[in-house]
Amino acid sequence: MNAERRRLSLSLLISLLAHALLLSLSFGGQGFGLPGLVFAWQKRWAIAPELRVVLRPAPIENGQTALPPITAPQWPDSLERTGNADQPAPEGALAALNLARQAVIPRAPASATPDSGSQPTADTPPPADAAAPASTVALIAVERSDDPAFFVPPPPAVSSPGGVLGAQSLNTVANPSPRQRGSDAATPEADAAPTEPPAQPPEADTAAREAQRLADEQQAMRAEAARLDAERREAERLAAAKLEAQRLEDARQAAARAEAERLAAASLEAARKEAEQREAARVAAAKLEAQRQEEARLAEAQRAEATRREAERLATAKLEALRQQEAREAAVRTEADRLEAEGREATRLAAAKVEAQRLEQAREAAAKAAAQKEAERREAERIAAAKLETQRQEEARLAAARAEADRLEAERREAARLAATKAEAQRQEEARQAAARAEAQRQEAARLAAAKLEAQRLEEARQAAARAEAERLEAERREAARVAAAKAEALRVEEARQAAARTEAARLEAERREAARVAAAQAEAKRIEDARQAAARAEADRLEGERREAARVAAAKAEDDRQEAARRDAARVAAAKAEQEENERREARRRAMGRQLDEEAARRDAANPARAPNNLPLSLSTARRVRLWGRADPNAELVQYAEAWARRIQLNTPVEAVRDIAKRPHTQPMVTVAIRSDGSIEAITFALSSGVAEVDEAIRRIVQSHAPYPAFSPILARQYDVVEIRRTWQFDTAVRLY
Repeated sequence: MNAERRRLSLSLLISLLAHALLLSLSFGGQGFGLPGLVFAWQKRWAIAPELRVVLRPAPIENGQTALPPITAPQWPDSLERTGNADQPAPEGALAALNLARQAVIPRAPASATPDSGSQPTADTPPPADAAAPASTVALIAVERSDDPAFFVPPPPAVSSPGGVLGAQSLNTVANPSPRQRGSDAATPEADAAPTEPPAQPPEADTAAREAQRLADEQQAMRAEAARLDAERREAERLAAAKLEAQRLEDARQAAARAEAERLAAASLEAARKEAEQREAARVAAAKLEAQRQEEARLAEAQRAEATRREAERLATAKLEALRQQEAREAAVRTEADRLEAEGREATRLAAAKVEAQRLEQAREAAAKAAAQKEAERREAERIAAAKLETQRQEEARLAAARAEADRLEAERREAARLAATKAEAQRQEEARQAAARAEAQRQEAARLAAAKLEAQRLEEARQAAARAEAERLEAERREAARVAAAKAEALRVEEARQAAARTEAARLEAERREAARVAAAQAEAKRIEDARQAAARAEADRLEGERREAARVAAAKAEDDRQEAARRDAARVAAAKAEQEENERREARRRAMGRQLDEEAARRDAANPARAPNNLPLSLSTARRVRLWGRADPNAELVQYAEAWARRIQLNTPVEAVRDIAKRPHTQPMVTVAIRSDGSIEAITFALSSGVAEVDEAIRRIVQSHAPYPAFSPILARQYDVVEIRRTWQFDTAVRLY
C-alpha cells in the first residue's frame, strides 16, 4: 500500500512539473530560435500603453472668436453609426471635440472686390462664394484607441461664411512639423480674419434622422411582435408535447396493465395445468397403489389358503410348534401394537405441530393483510392529496396565464398609446422646429432618453416575464415528473401487492393440497392398517378354530396314540431345541461374518480412499436380500418394519436441517437404504439424485444419524439378512418419505 502511494505521489509531482513548464512557455516575437521560458509571475500579461497628452493654448487675438462647446455629438448622415444611437457620446470624445472647436479660425483678409472697388468694412461679411484662405488649426494629439465608443469628430457638412473647419485641420497633430510652423509664420494676415458661428444642420438631415428613428422604432415593434409570436408558438409546442407525453404515458400504462393481466392469466393457466397434471399423477398413483394392494390381497389369500392346507396336513404333527407360534405371534402383536401406538402418538404430535404452524402462519398472514390494507388506505389518501394539489396548481397556472394575457393586452394598449403619443409629439416637434431648433433638439433628447428608459423597462419586464414563464414551465415539468413518479410508484406497489397476493394464494393452495394429500395418505394408511388388523384377526380366529378342531380330534385319538404321541413329542422337542440352537449358532456366525466384512471394508476404504465405488447391484452378494419399493408388499412384517424405519426418520429429523435443505432448489431424490438384520446400515445409494451435492450429503447424514435401527423381528430375521428400502424424499415443513 505504501509503495503504491509513493508511485502515485511521484506521478502526480511529475505531472504538475510538466504542466507548469507548458504553461510558462512564451510564444511569439521576431527573433529566431526556440521560444523563451518565462515564469508566469515574472511578466505582466495585461498592460495599458502610456497615454501622453500635450495641451497647447489657442491664441485669441483681435477679431477672433471661439466655437461654442459641443454638448452632444453631431452625427452626419453620410457616416454609418456604430453601436446604439441612443447612447450618449463618450466624455473623452466630447472634450477632444470641444478643444478642437476652441481653436481660432481667422476671417478672410479685407480686400477690394473687382466690381465696387471700395474696401469693405470690418463688419461686412465676405461673399458666400468667395474662397476662404487655407488655415492651419492646432489640435491635441490623440492616439488611436481600440475602444468601440471612440470616434473622430467629423467636419461640418456645410461651410460657414467666415471659414471652414476641414478634416485636414481636425487631423493635424499637436506638435506641428517645420513646414506647418513655417506656414503659420508666413500667413500672419490670416489671423486677423473674423469667424462666424457654425451654421445649424439643414432640414434634410433632421428629416433623415427622424425617418431613421421611425424605421428603428418600427423594426423594434416588429421584433417585439415576432418575439411574442415565437413565445406563443413555444407555449403551443410545449402544450402539444405535454399532451403527447400524457398520451404516451396513458398508452404505456394501458400496455403495462394488459401485460400484467396477460401474465396473471398465463400464471393461472399454468397453475391450472400444473394442478391437472398433479391430479392426474395422483389418480394414476392411486390406481397403481390400488392395483398393488389388490395383487397383495390376492397373494395373501393364496398364501393363506396354502397355509391353511399345510396346517390341516400337519395339524397333528405340529401342535407344540403351533403353541410356540401362537406365543411368538402374541409377542409380535404386542410389539406391533406398541409400535403402532407410538406411531399414532408421533403422528398426532406432528399433526398438532403442523396445525400450530398453520395457525401461526394464518395469524401472520392476517396481520400482513391488515398492514397491507392500511398501507393501501394511506396510499389512496396520498394520491387524493396529490390530485388536489395538482388541480390547485393547474388553477394557479390558468390564473397566471390569464394574468399574463391581461398584462400583454395592457402592454399592447400602452404601446398603442405610446405610438399615438409619439405621433403627437412628432407633429408638435415638427411645428416647433420652425421657431426654435435648439428647444426641439432638447425635447428630442429628452424623448429619446424617455424612450430608452421605457424600452429598457419593457425589456426588463419581458425578461422578468420570460424568467417567470421559465420557472413556471420548470415547476410544471417537475410536478409532471413527480406525478409520473407517483403513478409509477403506485403501479409498482399495486403490482407487488398483486404478486404477493398471487404468491400467498398459491402457497395457501399448496398447503391445502398438501394437507388434503396428507389426510388422504393417513386415511389410506389407516384403512390399510385396519384391513391388515382385520385380516390378522380373521387369520388368528381361523387358526384358533383349526387348533381347537385339531385338539378335539387329537383328544379323541389321544387315548389310542398316547404312547406314540409322547415318543413323538419328545423327539419333536429335541428336534426343535436342536433346530433353535442351530439357528442361533448360524445367526451368530452371520453377525460375526457381517462385522468382519464391515471391518475389512473399512480397512480397504481407509487404505485406498480414491478407490472407485462399487456400482454392482446389492443383490449380487451372498446374503439373503429383499427389496421393498414403496409401501405395499405381501409380507406384512417387511412393510411394518419399513414403516417403523420411515417414522423414525420423519419424526426425529431436526426442523432446522429440513428448512436448510428446503431452501435449496433441488429435485426430489429417490434413495435406497440397505439395512442388515442387526439394524446396522450396509449401504446408501441414490436411484435418482437431487442434483445438488449438499442435499445428497445431508440425506446421507440424516440416515446415518439415526443408526443403528431396530433389529429384525424373529420372523423377518429367519427370512432375510438384508432389507433394501427405497423411498422418495420430500422436504418442506418436514421430511416425508413416499
